[in-house]
Amino acid sequence: MKSLLDTQLLLWAAGQPEHLPAGARTVINDVRNQPMFSAASLWEIAIKSDLGRGDFRADARLLRRGLLDNGYDELAITSEHAVAIASLPPIHKDPFDRMLVAQSSVEGVLLLTADPIVAQYPGPVREV
Repeated sequence: MKSLLDTQLLLWAAGQPEHLPAGARTVINDVRNQPMFSAASLWEIAIKSDLGRGDFRADARLLRRGLLDNGYDELAITSEHAVAIASLPPIHKDPFDRMLVAQSSVEGVLLLTADPIVAQYPGPVREV
């Protein structure tokens, strides 16, 4: 099984694992699971960190290296992911979250999220 972590879960997994919900820890630590991160999450972190957002205090380069070193697979953004956004219902306005949902749907991987609004999307999305 492959699971794509949303940006908040990635930040917690990398820097504050004590904040990870139990459900996220269970999936991430399952030996049958292959955790993934999206380039969209690193893009979001880089932008929001640069804007001074306190909840996004992370160096995207270091985070990427740490995730790869810890066995996470990287999911690039493709044009197929970009055009899939047009078919999503208007549940959430955040473009980064919408990209994660589109990627999850196109790739057929489970998106784990801490956001109850994102969890309202149909498809392989689960709130933890």
